[in-house]
Amino acid sequence: MRSVYLDYSATTPVKNQVLAEMLPYFNEKFGNPSSLYGLAFTSKDGITLARARVAHLIGALDTEVYFTSGGTEADNWAVIGAARAKKEKGNHIITSKIEHHALLHSCEFLEKEGFEVTYLDVDEKGAVSVADLEKAIRKETILVSIMLANNEVGTIQPIKEIAAITKARGILLHSDAVQALGNVPIDVNELGVDMLSLSSHKIYGPKGIGALYIRKGVMISNILFGGGQESKKRAGTENLPGIIGFGKAAELAEQNLAEHIETLTTLRNYFIGQIKEKIDGVTLNGDPDKRLPGNANLTFDYVEGEAVLLYLDIKGISISTGSACSSASFSPSHVLTAMGIPIEKVYSSLRFTIGDFTTKEDLDYVVETLVEVIAKYRALSPFGKENQMKSAQSCACQGYECTGCDCVKKG
Repeated sequence: MRSVYLDYSATTPVKNQVLAEMLPYFNEKFGNPSSLYGLAFTSKDGITLARARVAHLIGALDTEVYFTSGGTEADNWAVIGAARAKKEKGNHIITSKIEHHALLHSCEFLEKEGFEVTYLDVDEKGAVSVADLEKAIRKETILVSIMLANNEVGTIQPIKEIAAITKARGILLHSDAVQALGNVPIDVNELGVDMLSLSSHKIYGPKGIGALYIRKGVMISNILFGGGQESKKRAGTENLPGIIGFGKAAELAEQNLAEHIETLTTLRNYFIGQIKEKIDGVTLNGDPDKRLPGNANLTFDYVEGEAVLLYLDIKGISISTGSACSSASFSPSHVLTAMGIPIEKVYSSLRFTIGDFTTKEDLDYVVETLVEVIAKYRALSPFGKENQMKSAQSCACQGYECTGCDCVKKG
């Protein structure tokens, strides 16, 4: 049976070049970078190179990149650290309703500490309104945090325009770029952000390693305490193999960025086109143009998304009903809900994300399987078109208005 992975927004496989560069740091170059002998210096040199590679990918200075355990820690540190550092200047934070839970839960935590948070609505495409954000700013506002690209629907946010507003007001701007990294060009100076969250496992690097970009001169409080690692900002013995892998993955992402974007965009458009051509009642969620190149979040009317996911899994196809971090929950997607999508359509939505190892043949197999499963489940659904027609034909009113058991013929 064919195996097709279409959940690259959840995680990516580690590329062979990345793994090859990591391996020596497990058992040959394993020294603790904080020690004072040759083996340790070798480890420290590896970290220095990795930091430079990550920094170069986002147009930052090497000294502005601090390694973390992943995107979640980077989000937590950015929001909590900035809020605590700026609390004497104000207690108001602005974010959006479609942020990753690592960000939303950090804001909820801060609300318990006395901070006030405004959660901005988004439009039907999943985009934040710059005008709404500007209206939400108060004299007490100290931080704005808006993700660069959404992990569920792929919509890219107007961060550059937002940055112009926050900079003029002296407000810190953080952006979660975990999904955007390696999928769109990023230059922190062009964007105008003060902090940027990153993660390795979304760009074909190892899990358990990420980074937070903090612009030179921006001071935020530490949230981990211990040793003096990461320029005394993030305590804990460094995840040496992970950092090395992240650095190599960043280098490859920068080298292949243009080709990566072009290839994934072409495949994504082909995939969406084939589905819409062969299956009725399909809606693309998110901005059709300002979206991540490999993202296709689709609603299939009259089917239950989780049932389709399980069927596809049996057929060797891996996808998601939303973000991987919350897909095990029966709660509806907070992103699709915030976009105003009706609840029944939220539960009928699936996320397909294409990556570097996806082929056109893979997508043809997925489309073929979807045609089969959607037809099968719609035939079983009382809301499907076929069953709606059968119901009307079997009713005494023969398709006219029906109220319960009493048929009332129109006109």
